[in-house]
Amino acid sequence: MFETIVWATDGSKQAKQALPLVIDLARTHDSKIVVVHANEVLPGRFGGAPLLADEAELRETFDHQVDELRQAGYDVELRIETGVGRGPATLIVEAATEVGADVIVVGTHGRGAAATMLLGSVAKALLHIAPCPVLVSTPARVPVA
Repeated sequence: MFETIVWATDGSKQAKQALPLVIDLARTHDSKIVVVHANEVLPGRFGGAPLLADEAELRETFDHQVDELRQAGYDVELRIETGVGRGPATLIVEAATEVGADVIVVGTHGRGAAATMLLGSVAKALLHIAPCPVLVSTPARVPVA
């Protein structure tokens, strides 16, 4: 059912929490995993400087995660999508379209509707523009006794 799974990651704790879901889906469906990171760059005088100061460190993290997935026997590819002013969701969708993704998996803070409305969300944007289903992984909630 899911031949190609896109795992959209920004290197955050929330993105990492979505990885077990990606692995379960890939194992169940014998899927290819495409790790996609949207690297927005600053326009103008900054001359294409990455929006995130730790972009080089993130790349190392992604390379390490891809190596671990390969060693575990998964077919995996890393794509760093770079763009100016289009937003991470658009960059992720473009990559998903290019690789023929059957599903996009993304992590989120799970803050709720009010915070999402104020802060915006890549996950929310993906739900509106993705050409395929989007699975949004939220942190597990521990019931309050």
